[in-house]
Amino acid sequence: MRVIGIDPGTVNTGYGILDEENGKLTPVTYGVVTISSKLPIEKRLFNLFSELNKIFDVYKPEEVALEEPFVAGNVKSALAIGRAQSVAIIIAAARNLPISRYLPNQIKQQVANYGMSSKQQINQMVKIQLGIGENIDSEDATDALAVAICHINESHISRLA
Repeated sequence: MRVIGIDPGTVNTGYGILDEENGKLTPVTYGVVTISSKLPIEKRLFNLFSELNKIFDVYKPEEVALEEPFVAGNVKSALAIGRAQSVAIIIAAARNLPISRYLPNQIKQQVANYGMSSKQQINQMVKIQLGIGENIDSEDATDALAVAICHINESHISRLA
C-alpha cells in the first residue's frame, strides 16, 4: 500500500509518501510545497493544486491521509488549513482514492503513544520508525510523514476489528 500523508497549509504544505508491505514502512519521498504568502489566496490554492497534482502523478499514492485543522481559538488559521485540505481532497476524489482524516492528537497518539507529544518527540519517533538517519528539515514534512504512519497504523487496527 502506498500512502501520502498531507499536512495542509496555504503557505507550506507538507507531504510524505510511505510504502507499507507486511508491516514494514519504507519512506518514498517527503517534502514541502511552499507558496508565497504574498500571493492572493486563490493563486496560492491554484499553485498548491498544481504542485500536489504533480506529486500525485509521479508517486501514484493509493490512499490519502490528511491532518484535520486544530482550531484552538485561531479561526483564521483553521480556515486557511481547511482551504488547503480541500485542495488535497479534490485531487484525491478526482483520482477515486480513499481519503482519511486525523486530528493532531490522534496522530501523536499513533506515532509516539502520547497524544500530547511535542514536535521534537514526533520528529524523533518518525525518524526511528522510518529508519531516517538525517534530520528532516521541515516540521511540515515530518508532520506529513506522521500522518501517513498514523493512517497505516489505523488501517491495521481497523482490519483487526
